[in-house]
Amino acid sequence: MKTPAIVILGSASLPVARQIKIALPSAVIYGLENRTTSADQTYSNFGDLVRDLFSQCVPIIGICASGILIRTIAPLLNNKWQEPPILAIAEDGSAVVPLLGGLQGVNVLARQISEVLQVSPAITTTGELRFQTALLSPPQGYKLINPEDAKGFISDLLAGEKVRLIGEAFWLTNSQLTFSPQGKLTIAIVGKDLQEIKPNPTCLVYQEEEAKTGQLIIVGTGPGSAEWMSPEVRSVLLSATDWVGYKTYLDLVEYLRKPHIIRHESDNRVELERAEMALNLAVQGRSVVLVSSGDPGIYAMAAAVFEVLEHKQICEGSENRQDACSTVQSPYQNIEIRVCPGISAMQGAAAMVGAPLGHDFCVISLSNILKPWEVIADRISLAAQADLVIAFYNPVSKDRRWQLEKAKEILLQWRKPETPIVLAKNVGRPQQEVKIKSLIDLAIEDADMRTVILIGSSQTRLVKQSENKQWLYTPRHYR
Repeated sequence: MKTPAIVILGSASLPVARQIKIALPSAVIYGLENRTTSADQTYSNFGDLVRDLFSQCVPIIGICASGILIRTIAPLLNNKWQEPPILAIAEDGSAVVPLLGGLQGVNVLARQISEVLQVSPAITTTGELRFQTALLSPPQGYKLINPEDAKGFISDLLAGEKVRLIGEAFWLTNSQLTFSPQGKLTIAIVGKDLQEIKPNPTCLVYQEEEAKTGQLIIVGTGPGSAEWMSPEVRSVLLSATDWVGYKTYLDLVEYLRKPHIIRHESDNRVELERAEMALNLAVQGRSVVLVSSGDPGIYAMAAAVFEVLEHKQICEGSENRQDACSTVQSPYQNIEIRVCPGISAMQGAAAMVGAPLGHDFCVISLSNILKPWEVIADRISLAAQADLVIAFYNPVSKDRRWQLEKAKEILLQWRKPETPIVLAKNVGRPQQEVKIKSLIDLAIEDADMRTVILIGSSQTRLVKQSENKQWLYTPRHYR
């Protein structure tokens, strides 16, 4: 699909256009000259622009009345197999109406846009609504060989006929189609050899296109609030074939999952196994998203993925770690890997109270599962001596109750008892709790694994904005 065009007639439509770009980051906003500012491009005549985009098969998203779009493109309609997606969006974002381009994925676009506008798309395609899949416009990687037979085929399905499936396709097995070995209708998935099965009015044949390079994208969804998720991460989640992650983190983004996206959840303590599963899915040519909360590179899954990469390289032919990356073949060498950053829990916690990270700071995990406590204790002591603001991750768990108290003892050797600290639990989530108290008052009961603790430096201070509002910040300078 080509880069979508968002066409607006006035500045009042810009806020909605920008919201749509969250779902479609590559989209271009076209604004009517002399009536809009800050659009990506301007135009002078609405009709000329829309007809030109239509003739180039560019998806058109008009933030305008449906009628103006319909009247503009009506003279050009002559081949439904080549019509690009056309959608009309209400100026206030209250309605998303797919008009044309059902064979080119208009309903997919409508759902993506509706998710960011938080409305229900006005999809009227009966087959897609009932079966939760679009037989006329299969997902990327599949081509319908006999589209001319699809109309009658879908009519029979809607009348109650069952269908026999030959081959495998995730988007079909996850649909609401009624499959039966005795079905009178057939859907066949074939490879390059089209002689395997002959297409006919009772048999739709989908050819798997040449396998594409798989990809693994490791994302951070932020602490939990949808508003803190980046447009890049949202777009990646929506375009995936598979999500892999810890159940709690997948639950946070479940509202974005499309019917065809397969969810692979696991326990929180199997990071390497989860990373390897994601890599293996990508090897199969799938588009995999490995989901972390916060930022994926901070005590999260990005490091686990690269640890698996290194381990696989070493284990498959080299005992010398120094030359492993240059000489050893990896089963994952052909897949694309990307890391998409997210807002970290410590950033979210800091924002809730002001700017406690306004000067030099460091981050330390109190979990001694992957490193000895002696190393953690030394780092806390050195950070306290260096007068750094300190962010503690993983302060307390069901099985680890003493580390936080030990950390407090170390800190009090170098910090005043009245040093301000921040206790931020469930940052960005409905159960969010954020408290400011003194270091001397820190207790084990204040924290759990969902808590981030910020320890102020000697310069961190409270400032009153009013009688009822105060902020915590660390100045940018020492005086």
